[in-house]
Amino acid sequence: MKKIQIISDKNLKSQKIKSSLIKILDKSKTSKANIIIVIGGDGFMLKTLKKHKNSKKFFYGINSGNYGFLMNKFSSKAIIKNLSKSNVISISPLEMTVKNIKNQIRKFLAINEVSILRQSRQAASLSIKHGSKQVIKRLVSDGVLVSTPAGSTAYNLSVHGPILSLNSKKLSISPISPFRPRRWKGKVVSYKSKITIKNLNPKKRPISAVADNIEIRNAKDIIVKTNQSIKFNLMYDKNRSLQKKIKIEQLRKETS
Repeated sequence: MKKIQIISDKNLKSQKIKSSLIKILDKSKTSKANIIIVIGGDGFMLKTLKKHKNSKKFFYGINSGNYGFLMNKFSSKAIIKNLSKSNVISISPLEMTVKNIKNQIRKFLAINEVSILRQSRQAASLSIKHGSKQVIKRLVSDGVLVSTPAGSTAYNLSVHGPILSLNSKKLSISPISPFRPRRWKGKVVSYKSKITIKNLNPKKRPISAVADNIEIRNAKDIIVKTNQSIKFNLMYDKNRSLQKKIKIEQLRKETS
């Protein structure tokens, strides 16, 4: 077992929390654990997880950003107790494989979502399949988004996609500002699905493919599937679990 590792964003608030945390951990008896403490916002956590994708460690996030959906609130008095009594959630990321108009292929992981976005003033023209089944033959829109349960309260919720429970074993396919057909609301599919998105007019209607925050421009064919060989172990304070945060968002959506 190695000492707790602390990875911090560079902003002032993160650095202050890091300094305070080092002092607390030095005095505590729980200075040895298979844990990486990540101080920052959701974006910094996503970046850190992908950097350590082959790690078997547990990740405890401390929020120094805005909402911090994937993070915990820092408490100098309760941090040792929170670390020792935290709940662990294991999630698998999406794997995005993109072929561009030059037939170059690139792969990236997405923990929240893969978003396909129009790259010019022209709306995107897309066909979508899951497995061999046609989801939609032609979607004219600003794009489409494939979300994991963990990411279903992020960009997916903003485009009116469904909120998925963590144990649902589902992925959501949600249109972004659909023009034709206007009333298409998307589809929820199994997390085992291989989702294929094809640009029907790559010359006139270019699109980009984005895995969380990594963008590939001039995409032609995109395959999205869950990479079940990778597991990220996320730690949450007992009274602020990821399931509870998702449930709160579900209730908020139903009453708003």
